[in-house]
Amino acid sequence: MGELKFPAHVLREYALIADGERGAIIGPKGDIGWMCVPRWDSDAAFTSMMGGPGYYSVFPRDPWFVWGGYYEEGSLIWHSRWVTSGGIAECREALAFPSSPGKATILRRIIPVDEDTDFEVVLDVCAGFGRHSMTEVEKHKGTWTARSGPLRVRWTGAERASLDSGGALLMHIRVPKGGFHDLVLEISSGPMDEPTPADELWRQTETAWASEVPEFEDNIAPRDSRHAYAVLRGLTSAGGGMVAAATFGLPERAEAGRNYDYRYAWIRDQCFVGQAVAVTGAHSLLDDAVRFVSERVLEDGPGLKPAYRVDGTSVPDEHTLTRLPGYPGGKPKIGNWVNKQFQLDALGEALLLFGAAGAHDRLDLECWRAVEAGIDAIEARWREPDAGIWEIDDEHWAHSRLMCSAGIRAVATLAPAPQASKWSALADGIAADAASDCVHPSGRWQRSPTDDRVDAALLLPGIRGAYPPSDPRHRATYDAIAEELGRDGYVYRFRHDARPLEDAEGAFLLCGFFMALAAHQLGMGVEARAWFERNRAACGPPGLFTEEFDVLERQLRGNFPQAFVHALLLECSSRLSQSRADDPA
Repeated sequence: MGELKFPAHVLREYALIADGERGAIIGPKGDIGWMCVPRWDSDAAFTSMMGGPGYYSVFPRDPWFVWGGYYEEGSLIWHSRWVTSGGIAECREALAFPSSPGKATILRRIIPVDEDTDFEVVLDVCAGFGRHSMTEVEKHKGTWTARSGPLRVRWTGAERASLDSGGALLMHIRVPKGGFHDLVLEISSGPMDEPTPADELWRQTETAWASEVPEFEDNIAPRDSRHAYAVLRGLTSAGGGMVAAATFGLPERAEAGRNYDYRYAWIRDQCFVGQAVAVTGAHSLLDDAVRFVSERVLEDGPGLKPAYRVDGTSVPDEHTLTRLPGYPGGKPKIGNWVNKQFQLDALGEALLLFGAAGAHDRLDLECWRAVEAGIDAIEARWREPDAGIWEIDDEHWAHSRLMCSAGIRAVATLAPAPQASKWSALADGIAADAASDCVHPSGRWQRSPTDDRVDAALLLPGIRGAYPPSDPRHRATYDAIAEELGRDGYVYRFRHDARPLEDAEGAFLLCGFFMALAAHQLGMGVEARAWFERNRAACGPPGLFTEEFDVLERQLRGNFPQAFVHALLLECSSRLSQSRADDPA
């Protein structure tokens, strides 16, 4: 039933609800087609997005409807909205917030807007990526309980539901205009306490979101900034670890083999978020990032891994999950091969994060130990080849070395004079080494000693202070990227081969925001706003971004939603606002 009734949609049509410990992806038919329980990297209990069983859907019975939706500002409380032949209807949806570590609570409030409306509700929990159907399905005093493999299920508000021949719970309900109907679904890895009334869960969730997300009144895109922050908060666990995305196996390009598992915390991504938040003020996500990254640096030092589970443990080896067909054009892969890589630039990003936190006086003694451990790790390994920001072949990447230089400079400004002098000398030496073999004859930076191509990532060292913005290599690199990698206001990472850029991959939204930051830094306000506005529009109706954007088809590509894109949107909107009064009208 699930494969036929709730097929995959294009990514731009999905919304996310999340509580920090897990997230649910909702399609236009009110279908939750993806959710891992009890935590981000657990097996999924809803998999229809990947062609498997397991779904939870609420939608109008009228077959003629047009879908839309919106978030309540400054939250991940989503409203699915349908215009039908009989009127307008909504379903208010959220994961109960603050979260419980071992239990997901999905809140759904059905709301007819202008007419009495008939709804269809379908629930089929299939734990273990669809391996386990619902068993022990029982109703007691109007509340359904069930088991699905290791998970316990409790569903309130569905006393009219019945078990269909396929083992799913199905309910038809008519809700009168002016009224509403609450559904509360709890999925837990252990025993559950007595249920909390839906009204109280909604009140707690509204209050928690209101306290978590700042106003951002003084930047050029306050609504988008609040939304980006809410997304980042929803992806960040209580332990401080933030997943790169809520999904796995969504292809960057159909049938190209580039589909990965992003349900883990990348050090670089977490640092991007912390640095973005630091620009806006010392908010809780900055402290979360510092706590998580400093713990990893102290534990692993020179062996710092690119990514971890959100609890700080190792990412599993990559393998294909054969029991699911996968999202169209991709393969469902679990784990990630970066667990075998060394990425030197992550150490530089960690120091940049610590420097940003230190500027807000947010570093304690333990964090200063992490600063010193990070510098020791760079000193031990900066001459080694690494996989770099794009996680490819080991090379002496210019970007990796220059980011280490930038990171060391950032913390040197906070250190006592003798230590600052020593660290600055190290930063100078690393930058000089990169300059000795990675400056192109044209005067711009090139990727590595053996690769003379330009790369959009080479903007970041200049943005982060590896050298002054006035350095001619910075402007030359900006100009080369605009000419060689810019298309229609978007930016590609690098040229793979002789094919047109769009035939190799999608535009990288991260790189488009790099261009906005660089143009702003170089005093080109109009160009900065143009890059920013173009790239912040590359989302679906829910305002969520993926890693790549297909410029030709105007579609989202890759895992969803991609945290670091939201982070750079937040940083850009804050930094560009600083010169708003000076920009031409």
